[in-house]
Amino acid sequence: MRQGLDKLLAAVSRSFYLTIRVLPPALRTPVGLGYLLARASDTVADSAEASPAARLEALRCMGEALAAPGLPPPDLSSFASGVPDPAERALLATIPSLWEALAEASRADREEIVAVLRVILEGQALDLTRFALGEGPAVRALATAGELEDYTYRVAGCVGVFWTRICLLHLPRYAPGVEPEALARLGASFGQGLQLVNILRDAPADLVQGRCYLPAAELPVSPEALRADPAAARAVCDRWMERTRERLADGFAYIEAIRPWRIRLACFLPWALGVRTVARMERSRPLETAVRVKVPRPEVRRIFFWGIVGALGNAPLRWAAGRVRKA
Repeated sequence: MRQGLDKLLAAVSRSFYLTIRVLPPALRTPVGLGYLLARASDTVADSAEASPAARLEALRCMGEALAAPGLPPPDLSSFASGVPDPAERALLATIPSLWEALAEASRADREEIVAVLRVILEGQALDLTRFALGEGPAVRALATAGELEDYTYRVAGCVGVFWTRICLLHLPRYAPGVEPEALARLGASFGQGLQLVNILRDAPADLVQGRCYLPAAELPVSPEALRADPAAARAVCDRWMERTRERLADGFAYIEAIRPWRIRLACFLPWALGVRTVARMERSRPLETAVRVKVPRPEVRRIFFWGIVGALGNAPLRWAAGRVRKA
C-alpha cells in the first residue's frame, strides 16, 4: 500500500491496521483501500452537522462515481466540519488520492472493491433513511429480525464475502477442499457476527440517539419505553447474543478452513476480540449499563500471542481458541 495511505489507515483504525500489517503484501493494498473508502462513506453518513438529505446525496454521488470509472470522485470536504476526529477529517480530504489508487488497481481487484462498496453504501443509505430522516425525538427501531439480518449483511457480511473473494483471487491455495460459495457463506456469517457484537455493545449510545437495532417485533415494550426500562429488552438481547455466538462459531469454522498463516492470524484477532466482548457483555448486560464494553489492552496483547500460535495449524488453533474462551 502507498506510504501515505498506510499512515492514514493507522490513524483511522489502529486495530484494523494491525490486521492489515499481518496480511500477505499482495492483499494489503486492495483490502486497505476498500476499508478506507468504506470508512470515508461511513464518516459522511455519521457527519452530525450535515443534514440527512445532504449525507444521502453524498452517498448517492459516491455510488455513481464508483459505478462509472470516468466520473471524478465526489467532493466530501464540506462534511469535514461535522467530524470531530482529525484522522477522519484527513480521510475525507484524501478522497482524490483514494480514487487514484482505485483506478490504478488491477481490474479484478477494482471490481471486487467496487462491488462491496456499493452494497455498503446501500446499507448506509438505508440506515440514514430509517433513523436520521425520522421526525421528532421518538426512538425508532428496526421492525423485524429480517431487517436486522439484512442490515448486518449490507454493512459487514458483504465484507466477509469480499475478503473471501479477494483472497481466493490472489491465493489459489487459500482454502483447499472447500467450495468457494460455502467459504463465502461462512465469511458473510463471520462478518455479521462481528457487526452484531458492535450493535449490542453500542445499544445504550444508540438508544440515547433515538436508534434501536433490536427488532420492534420482538420487544415486549415500545422502543421509546426502553429508555426508562432497558431491562425489558433483556430476553431480546440474550437471544441476539446467542445469535452472535452462532455467527462467531461460523467465523471459527472459516478460520479453520483457510491455510495461509498470516490470514489466519488476521481473522483470529477480530474473532477473539468478538468472543471476549460477548463474554464481557454477559457480565455487563447490553442496555443496562452506560459503560461501553471494551477488551483491555493487556488482554489484546495476549490474544495476539495466542493468534500467532493458532496460525500454525488446526490443533494449535483450537488450543488458542480455548484460551480465548477461558480468559
